[in-house]
Amino acid sequence: MTTTTTRSSDEHIALLRPKLIAFARLQLRDNTAAEDTVQDTLVTALEKHDSFAGRSAFETWVFGILKNKLLERFRQQRRYVAWQSDDQSDEDSLESLFQDNGRWQAANRPKPWGDPDQVLENAAFWKVLDACLIALPENTARIFTMREFMELSTQEICQTLDITETNCWVILHRARLKLRDCVEKGWLM
Repeated sequence: MTTTTTRSSDEHIALLRPKLIAFARLQLRDNTAAEDTVQDTLVTALEKHDSFAGRSAFETWVFGILKNKLLERFRQQRRYVAWQSDDQSDEDSLESLFQDNGRWQAANRPKPWGDPDQVLENAAFWKVLDACLIALPENTARIFTMREFMELSTQEICQTLDITETNCWVILHRARLKLRDCVEKGWLM
């Protein structure tokens, strides 16, 4: 590898590091653990840089390494962490959004967000979504991001975290409701 190639990949990694840290912090909710995991990721990316075949973007490849490092950490922690559902008061507050027949309470109906393509291109939306993700309870955020950002199947999440599929779906449902509510309060109001 030439000095120019090394310098450009080092610069690319330096620019990528803040995104990796943000994602790892969201998953781990521990700054030290996030820093350690990202450091391991970057070391692996540098060591295996020659094996990068270019079948995906470099950033995608490095995030794939981070994803695997996070999954390793979750598997190691699994035996030490007691997974619990959110507390009863949280469940009660979610239930209050709906009528007895399962329909939305009039005041709690989702508000229209406008054209989806325009919303996704709006930087303010992404800032609010990031803040809302950070506000989720740790287990809820972890499961939601594993499913939606890391694109793991429900079965993979359940195996990694040693939870039931039913529990996983309940947590995903709660996460989506909380995120919707948070985004509406923080962005649409």
